Amino acid sequence: MRKFGNILWGLVFIIVGLIIGLNAMGLTNINIFFKGWWTLFIIVPSFIELIKKDDKIWSIIWLIIGIVLLLCTREVLSFRIIGKLIFPFILIMIGVSFIFKDIFQTRVNEKIKKLNSEKVNGENFCATFGSVKEDFNGQEFKGANLDAIFGGVEIDLSEAIINHDQVINASSVFGGIDIKAPKNVNIKIKSTPIFGGVSNKIKTRFNENFPTIYINAFCLFGGVDIK
Repeated sequence: MRKFGNILWGLVFIIVGLIIGLNAMGLTNINIFFKGWWTLFIIVPSFIELIKKDDKIWSIIWLIIGIVLLLCTREVLSFRIIGKLIFPFILIMIGVSFIFKDIFQTRVNEKIKKLNSEKVNGENFCATFGSVKEDFNGQEFKGANLDAIFGGVEIDLSEAIINHDQVINASSVFGGIDIKAPKNVNIKIKSTPIFGGVSNKIKTRFNENFPTIYINAFCLFGGVDIK
């Protein structure tokens, strides 16, 4: 899916480049700077992320926002009315994200609940207005709870021993969490992003012979980075 997303980005740049080139040669007269063109910086990335990501809720929300702004600039909708509705719209979208996330990720939710109920030796790391770093080099990892509140938490699992499925409950509030994952694991994510998000840079394909690390993330003006 990531490769398909890269193909889409490539096509976007190729099309824009062709239009600019053909205009410069006088073969076409296509105005790419139409009224409201700047909204494409919201619409296009949201559309591509909608295809690339498993967690589609916020991609849909940003796509809707981009389309609404485009319609406003084209005077199909009114900025004045949208301005009055933007706060309740944000609240509604947050509510929708909570509801549909649980519906679309039933299996992941059930697995996370099961692992949390079974977890007895998991580690707890909390950074408040500070930072915490932990290296599990050569140690058996049995899950963890990570909390970053106006601070940062970093755990290195690249050389950790992981024999079974584990869960990491990560909560980032105006903070950041970095998770360095080993190569021989699968990563599955359940996230609740509110003006924040989870970035998964692990590109390995799912392997049923590998254990899975489930990332249960809550991000409020914060982020979780998996690499």
